[in-house]
Amino acid sequence: MTRTTLVKLGAAATDAAGLSAARAEGNAAAATGVRARLTPETWVDAATDVLVDQGIDHVRVDVLAGQLGVTRGSFYWHFRDREDLLRRVLKAWQEHATGALTQRLEQAHGNSPQQQLRDLISLPHRGRAASRAARIELAIRAWARRDQMAREVLDEADASRIAYHAQVFEALGFTPEESRLRAFTLYGLEVAESLLHRQGDATAQRTRRAFIESLMLTPLPRSPTV
Repeated sequence: MTRTTLVKLGAAATDAAGLSAARAEGNAAAATGVRARLTPETWVDAATDVLVDQGIDHVRVDVLAGQLGVTRGSFYWHFRDREDLLRRVLKAWQEHATGALTQRLEQAHGNSPQQQLRDLISLPHRGRAASRAARIELAIRAWARRDQMAREVLDEADASRIAYHAQVFEALGFTPEESRLRAFTLYGLEVAESLLHRQGDATAQRTRRAFIESLMLTPLPRSPTV
């Protein structure tokens, strides 16, 4: 083998090694980039989607990593374990579906309790957003039937929402006692309506909303006794 041939072979080997290193660096950079783009919220959103579509048993690290196109190791950059992720899913749902929603309603119509009542009654009929919220809540309630952590968060969310409803009724002039009863009744109607929102066309839904509003605003002959 001539000296020229050896030089060429050496150069080719160097080029191949450089190309392999570049590819390795590129793959590492790409992996780092994907990992950097995957925020905790990305994992929480993906977990929520799986919860809604497949149920809590399918909310697993390997399933989520496969859907997001990353390794299982990427998960542990953001969460200690699966339970930590599930806790964050519940927290995100509670903040969005209860805390943030109540705040928006108060800011929009804080000086008009009747308009706040109207907004509460209309919540189950607010298009795709309401349909999506109902599907998530149904999945959360199914999960809560078999999990204590989910049950506690759900109970807290229900209690907070009912308390807000009671606050609206008190602003409308009802006694605290009657406000609590009306709040529970209306909240139960809203939960049922969110599950039955496909019943009837837009006209039928408007008729139901008007009837519920009239019902909720009509004073009883006498205050109920608890």
